[in-house]
Amino acid sequence: MLKRLFFIVTLAAVMTLAACGSDEGSEEASGSGDSSSESIVFGTGGTSGTYYPIGGALKPILEESDSIDNVTVESTGASVANIQNIQDQLNQMAIIMSDVGFDAIEGNGQFEGNAVDVQAMAGMYQNVVQVVALNDSEITSIEDLEGKKVGVGKVGSGVEQSAKKVLGSVDLTYDDLSKVTHTGYADSVQEMKNGNLDAAFFTSGVPNSNITDLMQQTDISFVEIKGETAENLMEKYPFYKANTIEAGDEARYDLEEPVETIGIQNMIIVSKEMSEDVVYDMTKRYYEYLGTEGVSVGALKQLERDEIAKGLIAPLHPGAKKFYEEQGILE
Repeated sequence: MLKRLFFIVTLAAVMTLAACGSDEGSEEASGSGDSSSESIVFGTGGTSGTYYPIGGALKPILEESDSIDNVTVESTGASVANIQNIQDQLNQMAIIMSDVGFDAIEGNGQFEGNAVDVQAMAGMYQNVVQVVALNDSEITSIEDLEGKKVGVGKVGSGVEQSAKKVLGSVDLTYDDLSKVTHTGYADSVQEMKNGNLDAAFFTSGVPNSNITDLMQQTDISFVEIKGETAENLMEKYPFYKANTIEAGDEARYDLEEPVETIGIQNMIIVSKEMSEDVVYDMTKRYYEYLGTEGVSVGALKQLERDEIAKGLIAPLHPGAKKFYEEQGILE
């Protein structure tokens, strides 16, 4: 009787272990089925800027893909940090400004001696170079900034980089100005309100809320960057593109006359390590999203979706290129 009881208990234990082994085998098989999906860290910018909400808007769109497990939207130091993070494989996707991307590819500026293989997925809206001046400053052109008090943005910022290039296009340097302040947007506006600055540079989307605030309290004008000045800049720096702030648009300063200037395109980049199929699907979903009424971030409405593959300063990832070729929208 004891032998029979021992046999029954032993048999039950063996069957239990076999069942557990079978379950584990099923879980392993299931896990291997999910191994093709990727987790993506999406590098954006500061939480108060435009990059971060764009990441939040695209997160659920990308997560609809069977190839993507989840998307983590990460607040970062923006363009330079995003390129470095992709190079270090900390991010798989990011938003950058084209001028920083150009420097990374060429190994210039902050990437001196450390060129990076930047690969693009898609273009986005432009950061527009906006130069505003007090009406009584008698500044009507970039050349007129000579001998004036000018805010050029914080040291090392994208605003200052543009200011130096724009001034240089008419053979001006800081030495040719009577005063130079390295102030951010809000401080530049305050200094103009106080009469301590004649003009200031802003490089951002349109409208810039700080400029809007200034317009409500002070008579100002936009200093255009056009003609030979703009042509020289675009020839020397391929990341610049012509841009016009249209008149009569209440959402864009409600100007009486259009303003001709230049802009720097923002773009989405991806790691070259990402598979062609995954990037193809991501590009397709981004493109289709731009064609819907569900686009929630205004900056994403500023570029026609059939233009997102054109004029990019970085080569396209093979997956993105394949999608655009199928759509027939490459240049």
